[in-house]
Amino acid sequence: MTFVSKFKKEEDGTILIFVALCLAMILGFAALTFDLGRMASTQTDLQSYADHVALAAAGELDGNADAITRARTAAENMIADRQFFADGDQTLDSAADFSLRFLTGLPDPAVDPDDDDAVDGFLTNDASAAIMVEVQATPRTVFLPFARGLATLLGAAVPNEQVGATAIAGYTGFACDVTPLMFCIPGGWTANANVGQAIQLRTGGNDSAWGPGNFGFLDPQDIGINPNGPCAGLNGSSLYICLIAAEGNLTKCVSQRGVDTEPGQRNGIGSAIYNSRFDLFLATMNSLRNDPAYAPGPQVIAGWENSTGQCLKNNPTISDDTMPFPRDDCFDAGNCATLVPEGAGRFGDGDWDDGRAAYLATNYGTGTDPLNPLQPHPLIADGTISLPTGNTRYQMYLDEITKFAGRDILEGRSETGRRQCASTTNPDPDRRTFIAAAIDCDANPVVGRAVDVPVQEFVKVFLIQPLEQTSGTDFDIYVEVVEQVGGAGVGIDEGIFRDVVRLYR
Repeated sequence: MTFVSKFKKEEDGTILIFVALCLAMILGFAALTFDLGRMASTQTDLQSYADHVALAAAGELDGNADAITRARTAAENMIADRQFFADGDQTLDSAADFSLRFLTGLPDPAVDPDDDDAVDGFLTNDASAAIMVEVQATPRTVFLPFARGLATLLGAAVPNEQVGATAIAGYTGFACDVTPLMFCIPGGWTANANVGQAIQLRTGGNDSAWGPGNFGFLDPQDIGINPNGPCAGLNGSSLYICLIAAEGNLTKCVSQRGVDTEPGQRNGIGSAIYNSRFDLFLATMNSLRNDPAYAPGPQVIAGWENSTGQCLKNNPTISDDTMPFPRDDCFDAGNCATLVPEGAGRFGDGDWDDGRAAYLATNYGTGTDPLNPLQPHPLIADGTISLPTGNTRYQMYLDEITKFAGRDILEGRSETGRRQCASTTNPDPDRRTFIAAAIDCDANPVVGRAVDVPVQEFVKVFLIQPLEQTSGTDFDIYVEVVEQVGGAGVGIDEGIFRDVVRLYR
Protein backbone atom coordinates (compact mmCIF):
# COMPACT_ATOMS: atom_id res chain seq x y z
CA MET A 1 0.00 0.00 0.00
CA THR A 2 2.87 2.29 0.72
CA PHE A 3 4.27 1.82 -2.87
CA VAL A 4 0.89 2.41 -4.46
CA SER A 5 0.34 5.51 -2.40
CA LYS A 6 3.71 6.86 -3.37
CA PHE A 7 3.16 6.08 -7.05
CA LYS A 8 -0.15 7.92 -7.04
CA LYS A 9 1.52 10.98 -5.61
CA GLU A 10 4.62 10.80 -7.84
CA GLU A 11 4.68 13.62 -10.51
CA ASP A 12 7.97 12.87 -12.27
CA GLY A 13 7.55 11.96 -16.02
CA THR A 14 4.00 13.31 -16.30
CA ILE A 15 4.94 15.34 -19.37
CA LEU A 16 5.73 12.13 -21.27
CA ILE A 17 2.02 11.39 -21.44
CA PHE A 18 1.30 14.67 -23.14
CA VAL A 19 4.31 14.22 -25.43
CA ALA A 20 3.09 10.79 -26.46
CA LEU A 21 -0.40 12.09 -27.23
CA CYS A 22 0.93 15.12 -29.14
CA LEU A 23 3.43 12.98 -31.00
CA ALA A 24 0.66 10.67 -32.12
CA MET A 25 -1.34 13.65 -33.35
CA ILE A 26 1.69 15.18 -35.10
CA LEU A 27 2.55 11.92 -36.80
CA GLY A 28 -1.08 11.52 -37.83
CA PHE A 29 -1.21 14.99 -39.34
CA ALA A 30 2.14 14.40 -41.05
CA ALA A 31 0.83 11.18 -42.53
CA LEU A 32 -2.34 12.89 -43.78
CA THR A 33 -0.24 15.75 -45.16
CA PHE A 34 1.86 13.21 -47.02
CA ASP A 35 -1.26 11.71 -48.57
CA LEU A 36 -2.83 15.08 -49.39
CA GLY A 37 0.46 16.37 -50.81
CA ARG A 38 0.71 13.44 -53.19
CA MET A 39 -2.88 13.99 -54.28
CA ALA A 40 -2.38 17.75 -54.77
CA SER A 41 0.82 17.14 -56.72
CA THR A 42 -0.97 14.69 -59.01
CA GLN A 43 -3.84 17.13 -59.54
CA THR A 44 -1.34 19.86 -60.43
CA ASP A 45 0.37 17.55 -62.92
CA LEU A 46 -2.94 16.61 -64.54
CA GLN A 47 -4.15 20.21 -64.63
CA SER A 48 -0.96 21.38 -66.30
CA TYR A 49 -1.27 18.60 -68.85
CA ALA A 50 -4.94 19.39 -69.54
CA ASP A 51 -4.15 23.10 -69.95
CA HIS A 52 -1.42 22.45 -72.51
CA VAL A 53 -3.48 19.91 -74.44
CA ALA A 54 -6.37 22.39 -74.57
CA LEU A 55 -4.12 25.17 -75.87
CA ALA A 56 -2.58 22.90 -78.51
CA ALA A 57 -5.99 21.72 -79.73
CA ALA A 58 -7.59 25.17 -79.63
CA GLY A 59 -4.84 26.57 -81.83
CA GLU A 60 -6.24 24.53 -84.75
CA LEU A 61 -9.86 25.73 -84.45
CA ASP A 62 -9.73 28.17 -87.35
CA GLY A 63 -13.15 27.28 -88.74
CA ASN A 64 -11.88 25.23 -91.69
CA ALA A 65 -13.47 21.89 -92.52
CA ASP A 66 -10.58 19.89 -91.04
CA ALA A 67 -10.22 22.00 -87.89
CA ILE A 68 -11.49 19.35 -85.46
CA THR A 69 -9.37 16.64 -87.08
CA ARG A 70 -6.29 18.82 -86.79
CA ALA A 71 -7.19 19.72 -83.20
CA ARG A 72 -7.34 16.03 -82.22
CA THR A 73 -4.03 15.35 -83.93
CA ALA A 74 -2.37 18.29 -82.20
CA ALA A 75 -3.71 17.18 -78.82
CA GLU A 76 -2.34 13.66 -79.30
CA ASN A 77 1.04 14.53 -80.77
CA MET A 78 2.19 17.89 -79.48
CA ILE A 79 2.08 17.54 -75.68
CA ALA A 80 4.03 15.18 -73.43
CA ASP A 81 4.15 15.42 -69.64
CA ARG A 82 4.52 13.26 -66.53
CA GLN A 83 2.81 12.58 -63.23
CA PHE A 84 4.65 10.97 -60.32
CA PHE A 85 2.36 9.66 -57.59
CA ALA A 86 -0.74 8.14 -59.17
CA ASP A 87 -1.04 4.47 -60.03
CA GLY A 88 -0.14 3.31 -63.53
CA ASP A 89 2.15 4.77 -66.16
CA GLN A 90 3.77 8.07 -65.20
CA THR A 91 3.85 9.31 -68.81
CA LEU A 92 1.10 11.60 -70.10
CA ASP A 93 1.34 11.69 -73.88
CA SER A 94 -1.48 9.85 -75.64
CA ALA A 95 -5.18 10.00 -76.40
CA ALA A 96 -5.76 7.57 -73.53
CA ASP A 97 -4.77 10.33 -71.12
CA PHE A 98 -7.54 12.77 -72.03
CA SER A 99 -10.89 13.24 -73.76
CA LEU A 100 -12.00 16.18 -75.92
CA ARG A 101 -15.29 17.97 -76.44
CA PHE A 102 -15.72 20.90 -78.81
CA LEU A 103 -17.82 23.94 -77.95
CA THR A 104 -19.48 26.86 -79.70
CA GLY A 105 -19.04 29.06 -76.63
CA LEU A 106 -19.51 29.31 -72.88
CA PRO A 107 -22.42 30.36 -70.66
CA ASP A 108 -23.05 34.09 -70.44
CA PRO A 109 -20.89 35.56 -67.63
CA ALA A 110 -23.93 37.54 -66.47
CA VAL A 111 -25.75 34.24 -65.90
CA ASP A 112 -22.69 32.31 -64.74
CA PRO A 113 -20.53 34.79 -62.79
CA ASP A 114 -18.58 31.97 -61.15
CA ASP A 115 -17.71 30.52 -64.58
CA ASP A 116 -18.55 26.98 -63.51
CA ASP A 117 -21.87 26.12 -65.20
CA ALA A 118 -22.07 23.00 -67.34
CA VAL A 119 -21.26 23.44 -71.02
CA ASP A 120 -23.37 20.58 -72.39
CA GLY A 121 -25.63 23.01 -74.25
CA PHE A 122 -22.67 24.31 -76.28
CA LEU A 123 -21.32 21.01 -77.62
CA THR A 124 -20.71 20.71 -81.36
CA ASN A 125 -18.99 18.51 -83.92
CA ASP A 126 -19.22 21.17 -86.62
CA ALA A 127 -15.68 22.31 -87.46
CA SER A 128 -16.88 25.70 -88.66
CA ALA A 129 -18.74 26.37 -85.39
CA ALA A 130 -16.20 24.98 -82.91
CA ILE A 131 -14.35 27.86 -81.30
CA MET A 132 -13.38 26.21 -78.00
CA VAL A 133 -12.27 22.81 -76.78
CA GLU A 134 -12.82 21.19 -73.39
CA VAL A 135 -10.14 18.74 -72.24
CA GLN A 136 -10.79 16.31 -69.43
CA ALA A 137 -7.70 14.56 -68.17
CA THR A 138 -8.31 10.85 -67.60
CA PRO A 139 -8.77 10.43 -63.80
CA ARG A 140 -5.91 8.74 -61.94
CA THR A 141 -5.93 6.85 -58.62
CA VAL A 142 -3.56 8.02 -55.89
CA PHE A 143 -3.07 5.38 -53.17
CA LEU A 144 -3.57 7.02 -49.74
CA PRO A 145 -2.33 4.51 -47.11
CA PHE A 146 -2.52 6.75 -44.07
CA ALA A 147 -5.93 8.13 -44.97
CA ARG A 148 -7.18 4.58 -45.47
CA GLY A 149 -5.73 3.52 -42.11
CA LEU A 150 -7.33 6.44 -40.30
CA ALA A 151 -10.67 5.73 -41.99
CA THR A 152 -10.46 2.11 -40.89
CA LEU A 153 -9.52 3.13 -37.34
CA LEU A 154 -12.45 5.52 -37.12
CA GLY A 155 -14.88 3.25 -38.95
CA ALA A 156 -15.38 5.86 -41.71
CA ALA A 157 -15.71 5.44 -45.47
CA VAL A 158 -12.55 5.01 -47.53
CA PRO A 159 -11.61 8.44 -49.00
CA ASN A 160 -11.98 9.19 -52.71
CA GLU A 161 -8.61 8.52 -54.30
CA GLN A 162 -9.55 9.69 -57.85
CA VAL A 163 -7.86 12.81 -59.20
CA GLY A 164 -8.79 14.58 -62.44
CA ALA A 165 -8.56 17.93 -64.20
CA THR A 166 -10.52 19.93 -66.79
CA ALA A 167 -9.45 22.81 -69.02
CA ILE A 168 -11.22 24.88 -71.70
CA ALA A 169 -9.30 26.89 -74.29
CA GLY A 170 -10.39 28.84 -77.36
CA TYR A 171 -8.98 30.34 -80.55
CA THR A 172 -9.72 33.63 -82.27
CA GLY A 173 -7.98 35.09 -85.31
CA PHE A 174 -7.67 38.88 -85.47
CA ALA A 175 -6.83 41.07 -88.46
CA CYS A 176 -5.49 44.54 -87.77
CA ASP A 177 -4.73 47.50 -90.06
CA VAL A 178 -6.40 45.94 -93.09
CA THR A 179 -8.66 47.49 -95.70
CA PRO A 180 -12.24 47.13 -94.39
CA LEU A 181 -13.50 45.38 -97.53
CA MET A 182 -15.29 42.05 -97.87
CA PHE A 183 -16.40 39.97 -100.83
CA CYS A 184 -18.55 36.90 -101.31
CA ILE A 185 -17.00 33.60 -102.37
CA PRO A 186 -18.47 30.32 -103.60
CA GLY A 187 -18.86 27.55 -101.05
CA GLY A 188 -15.60 25.65 -100.54
CA TRP A 189 -13.50 28.31 -102.29
CA THR A 190 -10.03 29.02 -100.87
CA ALA A 191 -7.47 31.59 -101.94
CA ASN A 192 -4.46 29.31 -102.02
CA ALA A 193 -6.27 26.89 -104.35
CA ASN A 194 -7.05 29.76 -106.74
CA VAL A 195 -3.87 31.86 -106.89
CA GLY A 196 -3.84 33.85 -110.15
CA GLN A 197 -7.63 33.73 -110.59
CA ALA A 198 -9.25 36.98 -111.69
CA ILE A 199 -12.46 38.04 -109.95
CA GLN A 200 -15.02 40.61 -111.03
CA LEU A 201 -16.12 42.25 -107.80
CA ARG A 202 -19.39 44.13 -108.09
CA THR A 203 -20.87 46.44 -105.50
CA GLY A 204 -23.51 44.71 -103.42
CA GLY A 205 -26.70 46.57 -102.68
CA ASN A 206 -28.99 46.54 -99.70
CA ASP A 207 -32.14 45.04 -101.22
CA SER A 208 -31.21 41.53 -102.36
CA ALA A 209 -29.15 38.60 -101.19
CA TRP A 210 -25.50 38.73 -102.14
CA GLY A 211 -23.75 36.01 -104.09
CA PRO A 212 -20.23 35.18 -105.31
CA GLY A 213 -18.48 38.30 -106.54
CA ASN A 214 -20.49 40.89 -104.62
CA PHE A 215 -18.40 43.11 -102.39
CA GLY A 216 -19.05 45.58 -99.59
CA PHE A 217 -17.49 47.14 -96.53
CA LEU A 218 -16.79 46.05 -93.00
CA ASP A 219 -18.41 48.43 -90.56
CA PRO A 220 -15.57 50.72 -89.38
CA GLN A 221 -17.41 51.49 -86.17
CA ASP A 222 -17.40 47.78 -85.39
CA ILE A 223 -13.69 47.46 -86.18
CA GLY A 224 -12.49 50.76 -84.76
CA ILE A 225 -10.14 53.26 -86.37
CA ASN A 226 -6.44 53.24 -85.56
CA PRO A 227 -5.94 56.45 -83.53
CA ASN A 228 -2.41 56.81 -84.91
CA GLY A 229 -3.29 56.25 -88.56
CA PRO A 230 -4.24 58.60 -91.40
CA CYS A 231 -7.99 58.07 -90.89
CA ALA A 232 -8.14 59.08 -87.22
CA GLY A 233 -10.76 61.73 -86.54
CA LEU A 234 -12.59 61.33 -89.87
CA ASN A 235 -16.22 60.35 -90.29
CA GLY A 236 -18.86 59.85 -92.97
CA SER A 237 -17.72 59.62 -96.58
CA SER A 238 -14.31 61.08 -95.71
CA LEU A 239 -13.68 58.14 -93.42
CA TYR A 240 -14.58 55.56 -96.06
CA ILE A 241 -12.49 57.35 -98.68
CA CYS A 242 -9.50 57.24 -96.36
CA LEU A 243 -10.03 53.59 -95.41
CA ILE A 244 -10.13 52.55 -99.07
CA ALA A 245 -7.61 54.90 -100.69
CA ALA A 246 -5.00 55.68 -98.03
CA GLU A 247 -2.10 53.53 -96.91
CA GLY A 248 -0.79 53.00 -93.41
CA ASN A 249 -2.25 51.94 -90.09
CA LEU A 250 -5.95 52.16 -90.87
CA THR A 251 -8.00 50.13 -88.41
CA LYS A 252 -7.86 48.42 -85.08
CA CYS A 253 -8.36 44.65 -84.91
CA VAL A 254 -11.38 42.68 -86.08
CA SER A 255 -12.19 39.11 -85.10
CA GLN A 256 -12.33 36.56 -87.89
CA ARG A 257 -15.19 34.91 -86.00
CA GLY A 258 -17.67 37.65 -86.71
CA VAL A 259 -17.69 40.94 -88.65
CA ASP A 260 -20.42 43.44 -89.42
CA THR A 261 -20.94 44.16 -93.11
CA GLU A 262 -22.28 47.16 -94.98
CA PRO A 263 -23.39 47.67 -98.61
CA GLY A 264 -20.78 48.40 -101.28
CA GLN A 265 -23.00 51.23 -102.51
CA ARG A 266 -22.53 54.37 -100.46
CA ASN A 267 -22.97 58.01 -101.24
CA GLY A 268 -19.62 59.65 -101.96
CA ILE A 269 -17.86 56.31 -102.54
CA GLY A 270 -17.33 55.92 -106.27
CA SER A 271 -14.86 54.23 -108.58
CA ALA A 272 -12.42 57.17 -108.34
CA ILE A 273 -11.62 56.23 -104.73
CA TYR A 274 -9.79 53.07 -105.82
CA ASN A 275 -7.94 54.64 -108.74
CA SER A 276 -5.55 56.77 -106.68
CA ARG A 277 -3.34 53.67 -106.54
CA PHE A 278 -2.89 54.16 -110.31
CA ASP A 279 -1.96 57.86 -109.97
CA LEU A 280 -5.47 58.75 -111.11
CA PHE A 281 -6.88 61.51 -108.91
CA LEU A 282 -10.25 62.20 -110.43
CA ALA A 283 -13.48 63.68 -109.03
CA THR A 284 -13.43 63.65 -105.21
CA MET A 285 -9.79 62.52 -105.10
CA ASN A 286 -8.31 65.53 -106.92
CA SER A 287 -7.56 67.44 -103.72
CA LEU A 288 -5.56 64.51 -102.28
CA ARG A 289 -2.99 64.03 -105.03
CA ASN A 290 -0.19 65.67 -103.00
CA ASP A 291 -1.04 63.90 -99.74
CA PRO A 292 1.65 61.21 -99.15
CA ALA A 293 -0.95 58.97 -97.49
CA TYR A 294 -2.56 58.59 -100.93
CA ALA A 295 0.62 58.29 -103.01
CA PRO A 296 0.38 55.81 -105.92
CA GLY A 297 2.50 52.70 -106.26
CA PRO A 298 5.67 52.23 -108.34
CA GLN A 299 3.85 50.74 -111.38
CA VAL A 300 0.72 52.59 -112.54
CA ILE A 301 0.08 51.39 -116.10
CA ALA A 302 -3.59 52.29 -116.50
CA GLY A 303 -4.25 52.12 -120.25
CA TRP A 304 -5.47 55.73 -120.35
CA GLU A 305 -4.03 58.45 -122.55
CA ASN A 306 -1.64 60.70 -120.63
CA SER A 307 0.99 61.99 -123.07
CA THR A 308 0.99 65.47 -121.47
CA GLY A 309 2.51 64.27 -118.21
CA GLN A 310 -0.16 66.16 -116.27
CA CYS A 311 -2.97 65.01 -114.01
CA LEU A 312 -5.76 63.41 -115.99
CA LYS A 313 -9.11 65.12 -116.10
CA ASN A 314 -12.46 63.43 -115.70
CA ASN A 315 -13.54 61.16 -118.57
CA PRO A 316 -10.01 60.30 -119.74
CA THR A 317 -9.34 58.79 -123.17
CA ILE A 318 -8.48 55.10 -123.50
CA SER A 319 -4.93 54.69 -124.82
CA ASP A 320 -4.25 52.87 -128.09
CA ASP A 321 -0.61 52.09 -127.29
CA THR A 322 -0.76 50.96 -123.64
CA MET A 323 -3.01 48.64 -121.68
CA PRO A 324 -3.41 47.56 -118.05
CA PHE A 325 -3.23 43.94 -116.97
CA PRO A 326 -6.08 42.04 -118.61
CA ARG A 327 -8.82 39.95 -117.06
CA ASP A 328 -8.89 36.17 -117.50
CA ASP A 329 -9.60 35.26 -121.11
CA CYS A 330 -12.97 33.75 -120.21
CA PHE A 331 -14.35 37.18 -119.31
CA ASP A 332 -13.76 38.39 -122.88
CA ALA A 333 -15.04 35.10 -124.28
CA GLY A 334 -18.11 35.29 -122.07
CA ASN A 335 -17.79 31.72 -120.78
CA CYS A 336 -16.52 32.14 -117.20
CA ALA A 337 -19.85 30.88 -115.88
CA THR A 338 -19.34 27.66 -117.83
CA LEU A 339 -15.72 27.16 -116.78
CA VAL A 340 -16.32 28.12 -113.14
CA PRO A 341 -20.06 27.55 -112.60
CA GLU A 342 -19.92 28.08 -108.84
CA GLY A 343 -18.53 31.56 -109.44
CA ALA A 344 -21.71 32.85 -111.12
CA GLY A 345 -19.69 34.23 -114.03
CA ARG A 346 -17.65 36.56 -111.81
CA PHE A 347 -14.80 34.18 -111.01
CA GLY A 348 -12.33 33.39 -113.78
CA ASP A 349 -10.27 30.25 -114.29
CA GLY A 350 -6.82 31.88 -114.05
CA ASP A 351 -6.09 31.52 -117.78
CA TRP A 352 -4.93 34.84 -119.26
CA ASP A 353 -2.65 33.58 -122.05
CA ASP A 354 -4.32 35.68 -124.75
CA GLY A 355 -4.41 38.69 -122.48
CA ARG A 356 -0.72 38.24 -121.58
CA ALA A 357 0.29 38.24 -125.24
CA ALA A 358 -1.76 41.39 -125.88
CA TYR A 359 -0.29 43.11 -122.80
CA LEU A 360 3.30 42.44 -123.87
CA ALA A 361 2.65 43.34 -127.50
CA THR A 362 0.95 46.62 -126.66
CA ASN A 363 3.27 47.84 -123.91
CA TYR A 364 6.61 46.47 -125.13
CA GLY A 365 6.14 46.11 -128.90
CA THR A 366 6.54 42.35 -129.11
CA GLY A 367 3.67 41.80 -131.53
CA THR A 368 4.07 40.77 -135.17
CA ASP A 369 0.81 42.19 -136.53
CA PRO A 370 1.85 44.32 -139.56
CA LEU A 371 -1.42 46.26 -139.35
CA ASN A 372 -0.68 47.32 -135.81
CA PRO A 373 3.06 47.95 -135.56
CA LEU A 374 4.06 49.35 -132.18
CA GLN A 375 7.49 50.71 -131.39
CA PRO A 376 9.50 48.09 -129.46
CA HIS A 377 10.86 49.05 -126.08
CA PRO A 378 14.48 50.05 -126.88
CA LEU A 379 16.02 48.44 -123.79
CA ILE A 380 14.23 45.17 -124.51
CA ALA A 381 15.04 45.35 -128.22
CA ASP A 382 18.77 45.71 -127.59
CA GLY A 383 18.83 43.05 -124.88
CA THR A 384 19.58 45.37 -121.95
CA ILE A 385 16.43 44.22 -120.18
CA SER A 386 14.56 41.00 -120.78
CA LEU A 387 10.83 40.94 -121.35
CA PRO A 388 8.84 40.91 -118.08
CA THR A 389 7.66 37.45 -117.10
CA GLY A 390 5.30 35.90 -114.58
CA ASN A 391 2.70 33.17 -114.38
CA THR A 392 0.36 35.57 -112.63
CA ARG A 393 -0.24 39.24 -113.24
CA TYR A 394 1.07 40.05 -109.79
CA GLN A 395 4.33 38.21 -110.51
CA MET A 396 4.78 40.08 -113.80
CA TYR A 397 4.01 43.35 -112.03
CA LEU A 398 6.76 42.68 -109.49
CA ASP A 399 9.14 41.71 -112.30
CA GLU A 400 8.47 45.00 -114.09
CA ILE A 401 9.19 46.99 -110.94
CA THR A 402 12.46 45.12 -110.40
CA LYS A 403 13.72 45.25 -113.99
CA PHE A 404 12.92 48.91 -114.58
CA ALA A 405 14.08 50.19 -111.21
CA GLY A 406 15.16 53.83 -111.44
CA ARG A 407 13.71 54.46 -114.92
CA ASP A 408 10.39 54.68 -116.73
CA ILE A 409 8.75 51.32 -117.35
CA LEU A 410 7.27 52.22 -120.76
CA GLU A 411 9.02 54.19 -123.50
CA GLY A 412 7.56 55.70 -126.66
CA ARG A 413 4.06 55.34 -125.22
CA SER A 414 1.33 57.67 -124.05
CA GLU A 415 2.11 56.84 -120.42
CA THR A 416 5.35 56.01 -118.67
CA GLY A 417 4.15 53.49 -116.12
CA ARG A 418 5.34 55.85 -113.37
CA ARG A 419 3.44 58.59 -111.51
CA GLN A 420 2.85 61.82 -113.43
CA CYS A 421 0.29 63.50 -111.21
CA ALA A 422 1.02 62.85 -107.53
CA SER A 423 3.97 64.57 -105.91
CA THR A 424 5.35 61.38 -104.34
CA THR A 425 5.49 57.65 -105.05
CA ASN A 426 4.84 54.93 -102.53
CA PRO A 427 7.73 52.50 -103.17
CA ASP A 428 5.84 49.53 -101.75
CA PRO A 429 4.67 47.26 -104.62
CA ASP A 430 1.73 46.20 -102.49
CA ARG A 431 0.24 49.66 -102.83
CA ARG A 432 -1.92 48.05 -105.51
CA THR A 433 -3.12 45.24 -103.28
CA PHE A 434 -5.90 44.94 -100.75
CA ILE A 435 -6.44 42.49 -97.95
CA ALA A 436 -10.14 41.72 -97.89
CA ALA A 437 -12.38 39.43 -95.87
CA ALA A 438 -13.69 36.48 -97.89
CA ILE A 439 -17.17 35.42 -96.75
CA ASP A 440 -19.37 32.53 -97.85
CA CYS A 441 -22.52 34.58 -98.39
CA ASP A 442 -24.64 31.51 -99.20
CA ALA A 443 -23.86 29.79 -95.92
CA ASN A 444 -24.03 33.13 -94.07
CA PRO A 445 -26.77 35.18 -95.78
CA VAL A 446 -25.72 38.77 -96.36
CA VAL A 447 -28.19 41.37 -97.61
CA GLY A 448 -26.19 44.54 -97.34
CA ARG A 449 -25.92 44.98 -93.61
CA ALA A 450 -25.33 41.87 -91.50
CA VAL A 451 -23.98 41.32 -88.00
CA ASP A 452 -21.40 38.84 -86.71
CA VAL A 453 -20.73 37.19 -90.05
CA PRO A 454 -17.83 34.67 -89.88
CA VAL A 455 -14.88 35.30 -92.19
CA GLN A 456 -13.75 32.26 -94.17
CA GLU A 457 -10.28 33.75 -94.61
CA PHE A 458 -8.49 37.00 -95.32
CA VAL A 459 -7.29 37.26 -98.90
CA LYS A 460 -4.65 39.41 -100.54
CA VAL A 461 -5.87 40.57 -103.96
CA PHE A 462 -4.09 42.58 -106.66
CA LEU A 463 -5.87 45.45 -108.41
CA ILE A 464 -5.17 44.57 -112.04
CA GLN A 465 -6.71 47.59 -113.79
CA PRO A 466 -8.27 50.93 -112.92
CA LEU A 467 -11.99 51.16 -112.44
CA GLU A 468 -14.14 52.54 -115.20
CA GLN A 469 -15.44 56.00 -114.44
CA THR A 470 -19.07 55.85 -113.40
CA SER A 471 -21.41 58.54 -112.17
CA GLY A 472 -23.16 56.35 -109.61
CA THR A 473 -22.16 53.98 -106.85
CA ASP A 474 -22.52 50.73 -108.81
CA PHE A 475 -19.22 49.63 -110.35
CA ASP A 476 -16.90 46.64 -110.85
CA ILE A 477 -13.42 46.00 -109.52
CA TYR A 478 -11.18 43.46 -111.26
CA VAL A 479 -8.66 41.81 -108.96
CA GLU A 480 -6.36 38.82 -109.03
CA VAL A 481 -6.00 36.42 -106.11
CA VAL A 482 -2.49 36.57 -104.63
CA GLU A 483 -2.72 34.43 -101.49
CA GLN A 484 -4.43 33.76 -98.22
CA VAL A 485 -2.94 35.82 -95.42
CA GLY A 486 -3.02 35.47 -91.69
CA GLY A 487 -4.09 31.83 -91.44
CA ALA A 488 -2.32 29.01 -89.67
CA GLY A 489 1.12 28.58 -91.17
CA VAL A 490 0.61 31.44 -93.63
CA GLY A 491 3.07 34.30 -93.87
CA ILE A 492 1.98 37.78 -92.89
CA ASP A 493 1.98 40.52 -95.50
CA GLU A 494 0.68 44.00 -94.94
CA GLY A 495 -1.62 44.28 -91.98
CA ILE A 496 -1.10 42.45 -88.71
CA PHE A 497 -2.70 39.06 -88.15
CA ARG A 498 -2.80 37.61 -84.68
CA ASP A 499 -3.87 34.14 -83.69
CA VAL A 500 -4.98 34.43 -80.08
CA VAL A 501 -5.25 31.18 -78.11
CA ARG A 502 -6.20 31.45 -74.45
CA LEU A 503 -7.48 29.44 -71.52
CA TYR A 504 -11.01 30.23 -70.40
CA ARG A 505 -11.31 27.70 -67.59
